[in-house]
Amino acid sequence: METTTIQVKKSIKKKLDMLKIYPNESMGSIIERLTNMAIDEEPLSKEEIRDIEQSLDNIKKGKIYSLEKVKKELGI
Repeated sequence: METTTIQVKKSIKKKLDMLKIYPNESMGSIIERLTNMAIDEEPLSKEEIRDIEQSLDNIKKGKIYSLEKVKKELGI
C-alpha cells in the first residue's frame, strides 16, 4: 500500500479523532470513510433534478396537499 503524509490543523485532527468508530482506527480509515460519504455514486439525473425543481416551484406557488386531504381522497 502506498501512503503519503498530509498536514492538517490541530483543530481538524481533533475533529477527525472524534469521528473514530473505535479507539485505534487509523486516520486513513476515517478519511476513506468520509470521502466515500462525500462522493455520490448515483448522482441525480437531469430529469430528477427537473422534477425536484418543479416540485419546489409548486410548493412556492402553494400547489400542495395536506396529509389530511390526501388521506381523505385515498379513503385512509
